[in-house]
Amino acid sequence: MNVLVTGGAGYIGSVVARRLRQEGHTVIILDNLSEGHRQAAGSDLVVGDFTDRDLVAQLVRDRRIEGVVHMAASCLVGESVEKPILYYRNNLGKSLALLETLLEHGVGRFVLSSTAAVYGEPVAVPMDETHPTCPTNPYGETKLALERALQWIRAAGGMQFVALRYFNAAGATRDGALGEVHNPESHLIPRILAAADGAPVPIYGTDYDTPDGTAVRDYVHVEDLAEAHVLALARLGTGGESGIFNLGNGAGFSVKQVIDAARRVTGREIPIRVSARRPGDPATLVASSARAQADLGWRPRLAALDAIVESAWCFRIAHPRGYST
Repeated sequence: MNVLVTGGAGYIGSVVARRLRQEGHTVIILDNLSEGHRQAAGSDLVVGDFTDRDLVAQLVRDRRIEGVVHMAASCLVGESVEKPILYYRNNLGKSLALLETLLEHGVGRFVLSSTAAVYGEPVAVPMDETHPTCPTNPYGETKLALERALQWIRAAGGMQFVALRYFNAAGATRDGALGEVHNPESHLIPRILAAADGAPVPIYGTDYDTPDGTAVRDYVHVEDLAEAHVLALARLGTGGESGIFNLGNGAGFSVKQVIDAARRVTGREIPIRVSARRPGDPATLVASSARAQADLGWRPRLAALDAIVESAWCFRIAHPRGYST
């Protein structure tokens, strides 16, 4: 299949694009490099914005695009609270414009990078796709609105889609080539690994109702996420129905467990600094991925916490200054 991957130079997008190529798809990456990295994109990168309708239309025509994997988005929860208009514009308004262009040119397969932030505060754990969707921030709200738009578009006969709700993406490719490079870095595992060089890592809250008092999250390896996109496209390519699927490990790990894993992997002490809870941080967020396993044939194969952390550490050793090295 000829596949356009928006945001394919970013952390998850680059791994997805590489896995799609390995599966035999012809991949064209469209990325404006505002967050992505040219070195991560590999071959066939088009530098541009997915909101450029003329550019998207040209790519669809010239490259005979049959499916789109939409990875490009603004994705920082705190920033979304501070700048809600930016998130509604980037994640919803611009994505609707992309969908309109694709529909005008007959592209009927669409895979959306979505998020567990659509659920909001958990009312049951593990969380499955029937869990109430009550986002607590504009990031989750805009992703949920886009999912709903896709459902209405499908009902109107316009397009089949798969929305993949990620829990906590983590790790790096096992060959050390692709990994997480953000500035500033907000994700726990790379922040902990940075603390291996001396600066303490903050623990926000040690009084949660969890076994060790720290917050529990579901970490899913980025290569497992990439595999889910391959399976989603295969589903759409064979005429399968649209659907929404959680992608998680199914086993939560606490902040202290992640730090202990990093200590084992790196052989370093990793200093910590205990801070107060952050407002709105739930005690536990863990996915049920039973639907993805049953309907997509997907399952996390790199589920061990030490393996996830070790892959991220190998990437950090190979790229101590990110993709600039």
